[in-house]
Amino acid sequence: MQHIIDRFISYVIIDTESDSNSETTPSTQKQWTLAHKLVDELKAIGMQDVTIDDKSYIMATLPSNVAHEVPIIGFISHFDTSPDFCGANVKPQIVRNYDGKDIVLNPDKNIVLSPSYFKDLLQYKGQTLITTDGTTLLGADDKAGITEIVTAMEFLINNPEIKHGKIRIGFTPDEEIGRGAHHFDVDKFGAEWAYTMDGSQVGELEYENFNAAGAKITFKGKSVHPGYAKGKMINSMLIANDFINELPSGETPEETKGYEGFFHVHHITGSIEETVLELIIRDHNKKKFERRKELIEKIVRKINKKFAKQFGEDIVITEIKDQYYNMKEKVLPVKHIVDIAEKAMKEIGIKPLIKPIRGGTDGSQLSYKGLPCPNIFAGGHNFHGKYEYIPAESMQKAVEVIVKIAELTALGDSIIK
Repeated sequence: MQHIIDRFISYVIIDTESDSNSETTPSTQKQWTLAHKLVDELKAIGMQDVTIDDKSYIMATLPSNVAHEVPIIGFISHFDTSPDFCGANVKPQIVRNYDGKDIVLNPDKNIVLSPSYFKDLLQYKGQTLITTDGTTLLGADDKAGITEIVTAMEFLINNPEIKHGKIRIGFTPDEEIGRGAHHFDVDKFGAEWAYTMDGSQVGELEYENFNAAGAKITFKGKSVHPGYAKGKMINSMLIANDFINELPSGETPEETKGYEGFFHVHHITGSIEETVLELIIRDHNKKKFERRKELIEKIVRKINKKFAKQFGEDIVITEIKDQYYNMKEKVLPVKHIVDIAEKAMKEIGIKPLIKPIRGGTDGSQLSYKGLPCPNIFAGGHNFHGKYEYIPAESMQKAVEVIVKIAELTALGDSIIK
């Protein structure tokens, strides 16, 4: 297992934070560093047809080792990390034989990873945990997935007695800013279906995700000396606050679960003259998703009407863009691809946890581009923050699932129909 730990650490210490304000692909030049390392590593372990395009999308092939026809399957992960928290100078810490007690991530800053708050930790007593040092995220989302795919391919190459069909793997940039599949060439990839290795705890198997949109809302104002502001000043920050208060109470990420949708205000910058608010809109149900977008527009119209005479033009300008849709619609017609993954987990002693994704993966967009793509656990917890951690044993289990899926698919029609 040390091999998988070493590989994972070699990836996470490379800063690959993406940037939603950039218009390039990848959105940050530093993503190329890990991308080139992965290309070299894939060639070194014996993968074939290893390619990287001008936007840093990586693909490679493990040829079939059986004579009969087998569906071409794929495994996909992303190598960027979230801009929500610092991804530079990651210093992983290894906690061996975890005792179930508090883990002091950073004594100087008194940052503690505690099972009294993060109860999932108690599932991993006796295991080897990889944590942050409390100053950065870890990057298990989704460098764990990449680690698992590379390790599984290496294992299959070194153990040719395990029969499998042709396998394609793909690594993408910019998933964390919703662009991971934008330039993914499904035809070039050439798989009948694929799996993203981008879930959380062991057993997760997901083929439903949010319908998603992002909104950028600009509030205008008028700055006047506060001593003479009566009836003249318009404070854009206060209008933005009024907008937020118009959103339904209890429909935020911290107050919802399961299939419940939400509005999430994640950035706000402002002055008296102008405030820009960014939020995301999420719902599994397509009709409710559309109603959420309509509500945003309704609130904006209400505020514009209120200030129409005083401001003379629209005081609020909104841009709403759809980001991705629920993959369930595309996966259900080929539900056997979920059944294979479920069977693979059961055969290696994992209880499948089939549930909706409260987020998105490359798989949601890829499914709508013609590549049905359920999501499988990668093993990490507390993504996008300083409390992120991953058990090494969970990564090993994910490797075994990949190998078993490849093995089951090669058994033929009796398994996949």
